Amino acid sequence: MAAIVVAALNLRPALAALGPVLDTVKAATGASSAAAGLLTTLPILLMGLGALLAAPLRRALGERKGVAAGLVAIAVACGLRAVWPGLSGLFASAALVGIGVAAVQALMPGFIKRFAGDDAARLTGLYTTGIMAGAAVAAAGATGLTRLAGWQAMFGLWALPAVLALLLWTGATRRSPAAAPAGGPVAVRRNALWKSPRAWLLLTFFGVGTGAYTLVLAWFPPFYASRGLTADQAGYALSALTVCEVTAGLAVSAAIARRPDRRPLLAVALTSLLAGIGFLLLAPWLVLPAVCLLGAGIGAIFPLSLIVTLDHAADPDQAGDLMAFVQGGGYVMASVMPFLAGWVRDASSDLSGAWLLMAFGVVAMMVMATRFKPDARVG
Repeated sequence: MAAIVVAALNLRPALAALGPVLDTVKAATGASSAAAGLLTTLPILLMGLGALLAAPLRRALGERKGVAAGLVAIAVACGLRAVWPGLSGLFASAALVGIGVAAVQALMPGFIKRFAGDDAARLTGLYTTGIMAGAAVAAAGATGLTRLAGWQAMFGLWALPAVLALLLWTGATRRSPAAAPAGGPVAVRRNALWKSPRAWLLLTFFGVGTGAYTLVLAWFPPFYASRGLTADQAGYALSALTVCEVTAGLAVSAAIARRPDRRPLLAVALTSLLAGIGFLLLAPWLVLPAVCLLGAGIGAIFPLSLIVTLDHAADPDQAGDLMAFVQGGGYVMASVMPFLAGWVRDASSDLSGAWLLMAFGVVAMMVMATRFKPDARVG
């Protein structure tokens, strides 16, 4: 369990550390807002495309070696940012980060389902909380470390915890349960996901929710910097938001076993997220309510969307295939938001249009969530 959580801690720092120093990176590289948005869009897009290849990756390497390979890619990508200056190096490392995170995220849910059995929902909650905790630490330290060592060295330092996670993972999983070999029925079932309306519903729900997360991750600090906060203050606001995410994730982990019907929790989380977006649009000077509501909403929706996906799977193999399908398409969908928001900012010098679009997405999620009955399965 510790190895799973520590691995999760390394899945967002390369993205979360960018937002607080985004304007500094833009000034140093000459990038436009749209190009800066691509630095978040690219790894998320590759995370989605890579997740779709989870089944062949699981067959080729297995879950243990596949997760280890992903952690290696993350460590190398973070190290590259310390030694490869300029926008080209950032894009190359962003691509490698996306590939590494994709491998871990595509294979870890199946491993959790196999390892934890009936306790998979709670461990999935801890795993997603670890992801958000890594983002919180990265966002909090980004501006201070940049002042001390420069933004490239700040990114490079994140190679060290990735190496630590790799060592812990390979040691702790040496005797992990082996994945069942992929056979004909599994392949047929995997192909059937493309024809399943329920699988597409889960994909869309995850994609829109993750789009809210990526939008906030990339553009929340620049938005508040444009409203008069300093770069440090905007970075601390993002860090506080991610602390709220972690708190909400832990609350989901604690409550999920007693609530087989996930819809009430989803309703609360989505209402919180919508209210937070409302503060950004209507009262941006009220930073604390926006931070708390956005953080609580996103922090609960992320684990809940994965838990609901696992609920729809009958066994670990189907869990891995369904999670790869949902995360693959969902991350591709979510990857559009940071770039689109950057384009909106270039065109209007404001991000209100992006927040409004996200609000409509949350309302659509509220409608989708009503269909997630406890006994629902992907056929």
